[in-house]
Amino acid sequence: MKILLILSVMVVVTGFFGASRKYPPLETVEMVDLEKYMGKWYEIAAFPQRFEKGCHCVTAEYELTAKKYVRVTNSCRRGSPSGKLSVARGKAFVVKGSNNSKLKVQFFWPFKGNYWIIDLAPDYSYAVVGNPSREYLWILSRTPQMEMNLYQEILKRVEAKGFDTSRLRMTDQSCHQ
Repeated sequence: MKILLILSVMVVVTGFFGASRKYPPLETVEMVDLEKYMGKWYEIAAFPQRFEKGCHCVTAEYELTAKKYVRVTNSCRRGSPSGKLSVARGKAFVVKGSNNSKLKVQFFWPFKGNYWIIDLAPDYSYAVVGNPSREYLWILSRTPQMEMNLYQEILKRVEAKGFDTSRLRMTDQSCHQ
């Protein structure tokens, strides 16, 4: 019985680590000007996550502090576009040597998550954020809506980076129209 348990654990562990290595390293954009990146972003589409369940009109606001970390304020309307406002506040810290393209975001101490900017418009009108495991993905825009042609172009680039775009769900931004 003990051998069976040990073998089962080994299979699970091997599967877990094998699955995490099936992707090539995730490339980020070369450099991010944090001053330009600050401000309000609208979520256009994202992989469904428990913490966003039932959310409509999702936005993220970033503010660079004097201490050089980023103040993060995520908000959404729960249940419907006119639902109760839900707000989550956190901090983001630039990963050294990443030219500001990799951050660690923290909403609950001591846990931090990867926030990697993997696509960014030259004029900072849209951004795509993911993580190396490909379990998180957000397409963000400075406006509540995005032209479908641009969205399709972004999807092609994201797929080339190993993300399963069939998991993406468009975000209802009807309260921002």
